[in-house]
Amino acid sequence: MNPTVSVRVIAPGGWPVEHAVLTLTDTTGQQIGRTTVDSAGRAAIPQVPPGAYTLIIAAPGHQPVARSAVVGAGGLDLGEVELTATGELRLPDPGVWDIDPVHSSVRIRARHIGLASVHGRIADFTGSIVVTHPVENSVVEVTLQAGSVDTGNSDRDTHLRSKDFLHTEAFPEITFRSKGLRPLAEDRWAMDGEITIRGVTRQIVLDTTYLGVGPDPWGGVRAAFHSVTELRREDFAIDWNQAVRVGIGVVGGILQVELDIEMVRR
Repeated sequence: MNPTVSVRVIAPGGWPVEHAVLTLTDTTGQQIGRTTVDSAGRAAIPQVPPGAYTLIIAAPGHQPVARSAVVGAGGLDLGEVELTATGELRLPDPGVWDIDPVHSSVRIRARHIGLASVHGRIADFTGSIVVTHPVENSVVEVTLQAGSVDTGNSDRDTHLRSKDFLHTEAFPEITFRSKGLRPLAEDRWAMDGEITIRGVTRQIVLDTTYLGVGPDPWGGVRAAFHSVTELRREDFAIDWNQAVRVGIGVVGGILQVELDIEMVRR
């Protein structure tokens, strides 16, 4: 079993920082693990092979922090890492920012037979953000390769790529383009936009939390945000199902989508 990297993220005074996101990268910049802290500010990234890494910690309203992490056979506990509040929220500078797919993720979740949840991801995607002033007029464009859907089960993934679901042979791409941002709180926006799946375009709203901006260990400038939304399968003509009992289908009709996006100033 590979060792674990653990840390507790706190604010000045020792209070835990909620919603902090931890990203562990190796010396080439490849993402090794990503997780969020619990209500006590603690988090652990398991299954980390021994070696040298960089741990990046970001949270809404706080300056991101990067720490070197040399992991041995017994793992590494970095103890407490303190994040400093930014005061007035600093937004990304106007310009073009590229989504870094190595340090970003698109995750999906659906109910199975009305009980447990099945988790998956879209592994292959690219995109860019044109940040404007005011920021509410910024534009986000993302292209996802539908065939890269991955739920950890090859038979299920093959079925998801078929005509019953994504029909990737005819519709290889899923696209999203934002139409504007509406402020909800200091670090939260509603991102209105259009998503196209199987050639069908629908309006959606992503509840988006801005996680901050700052320098990265490689001389660049990065910013990050976290978004969630829900999609109804029937809105995109994805209506395959099998009833296991009255009123209960094998696959739930609602898909929960969660995005962690890190972007780099071009």
